[in-house]
Amino acid sequence: MEQELIPYLFRKEYQKIVSVLCSLFGIHHIEIAEDIVSDTFLAASETWAMKGIPDNPTAWLYTVAKNKTKNHFKRNDIFEKKIVTEIKYNSSVNSPEIEIDLSEENIADSQLAMLFTVCNPCNSDEAQIALALNLLCGFGISEIADAFLSNKEVIYKRINRAKEKLKEENIPIQNPNASQIKDRINTVLKTIYLLYSEGYYSTTQNTTLRKDLCAEAMRLTYLLIQNESTNLPASNALLALMCFHSSRFEARTSTNGEIILYEDQDESLWNQELIDRGTYFLSKSSQGNTLSKYHLEAGIAYWHTQKKDSPEKWKNILELYNNLIILEYSPIVALNRTYALSKAVGKKEAIVEAEKLQLTDNHFYYSLLGNLYNGIDNKKALHHFEIALGLAKTTSDKNIIKENIRALQL
Repeated sequence: MEQELIPYLFRKEYQKIVSVLCSLFGIHHIEIAEDIVSDTFLAASETWAMKGIPDNPTAWLYTVAKNKTKNHFKRNDIFEKKIVTEIKYNSSVNSPEIEIDLSEENIADSQLAMLFTVCNPCNSDEAQIALALNLLCGFGISEIADAFLSNKEVIYKRINRAKEKLKEENIPIQNPNASQIKDRINTVLKTIYLLYSEGYYSTTQNTTLRKDLCAEAMRLTYLLIQNESTNLPASNALLALMCFHSSRFEARTSTNGEIILYEDQDESLWNQELIDRGTYFLSKSSQGNTLSKYHLEAGIAYWHTQKKDSPEKWKNILELYNNLIILEYSPIVALNRTYALSKAVGKKEAIVEAEKLQLTDNHFYYSLLGNLYNGIDNKKALHHFEIALGLAKTTSDKNIIKENIRALQL
């Protein structure tokens, strides 16, 4: 049991405790905060294996983290003389006992402060996002490397350089002012978006859908919305997008974990409460004059929760994709637009557009071409599916492609 619980709690609680301790220690002692929290989870693994899981595992972690922090203060003379004195001075604490506040309110404040501290423009956007995913979201180096289509060594160096840069600049860990929010909100939202994306379609674990990552991304976005300064249209649009996608989770995978394609999903399994919440946040996002990619993607996701498969539905989705390509082009957006084009106006026009993309290293590209040619030129369709099978990474993707190949061979 603890083998499943500890990874879950690590993903859920690690970044909370790290944020509080980093806020307490300051930017120059990030590694100490990380070490203390890592030691806490190691102690949990060892103790729970021998004595069993405590009644309240989260409270146990918080207590052990507090004790390890206090022990660190006592053991380290330099830390005691230089850092603890500063903490006492800044917090106006008269008692010699240092308070490690792991209340829900302080965790929320600390995480917001850490989000905007890590997403500081003294580092490149890529470095900011990599560090935030690692430090605040619990991403491993491999997961971040996949998200950036990079290798582990590059990501490892990028994260370390980003930490050193924050120290060199002596960046304070504090809640952002209006100017800082304006400068950094796009990177903060992109970081959370990447976290959700890794959960929605994971290539780094033996599962395609990772609900724990999606839930954490939604929690962090809601954290932004709960704060008056960061309750912005783009924040609401991002949460709307996540609600719409999450509403179809139960219909998106089979009992054995295989992905069920959109057109084959059981609509009765869609979560209407999440659809309604998404609609609420999408409405909130329309206030003001801001139009972000999250607005357009949320609109697309909204139409995917509408059950009537009508030309009007796909024309709306196509129009949103057209605007998204203009606002922020990406090959995947272009690929998805081509599928919407096939549903709105037909396969033949979509084939012409798809073949212009030439995404020859992407299995989704060949899978799309296979589906578009199916019923028009089955020999070409089979050829494209076979190429897609060779490029696919996950077991679930390979199984879907194999099913398409078998259907064409009947």
